[in-house]
Amino acid sequence: MTLAFFIAFLALAGLILLLLVTRGYSNSVSGLEDLAGRTRPIDIEAFRNIIDPAEEEFLRANLPAHEFRSVQRQRLLAASEYVRNAAHNAAILLRLGQAGLHNPDPIVAAASRQLVDNALRLRIYAILSLAKLYVRIALPEARLSSGGLADNYQELRSLVGYFALKENPARAARLSGIL
Repeated sequence: MTLAFFIAFLALAGLILLLLVTRGYSNSVSGLEDLAGRTRPIDIEAFRNIIDPAEEEFLRANLPAHEFRSVQRQRLLAASEYVRNAAHNAAILLRLGQAGLHNPDPIVAAASRQLVDNALRLRIYAILSLAKLYVRIALPEARLSSGGLADNYQELRSLVGYFALKENPARAARLSGIL
């Protein structure tokens, strides 16, 4: 009986996660001009520094255990904020890509398909990374990596730049500061 409840709970949690990942945000994004003010800038280098395993090992080796746990918890909370922002931006870029799928220009439509695929992949990866970070916040001694998220986000930013060049070259240069 307990196993049945556990399986039902996991199935329900999976459905909720799937809905959360694919739903994104209900605000419609119809073009590049809608991105300003909706996305949250992310400093990729600062994020990479926070999740750098070498930095963590340095702190572990040079701080007393109780102080390391406190500092590591603060670092993980900061990392989780970066990951939440990446998930938020991915949801908005998912909507942008969906809006461009019906563009009559086949190059823009193809770039939109790539944008949708990568934004969805990043959103899923961000949600899984967030779960790992929360485990590490509860258990600072746990060693779980979230390093690939920065690379995935960087790839998505590049793809948005490509999409912008194809859809509206005049606006492409202004996008780098808002992602």
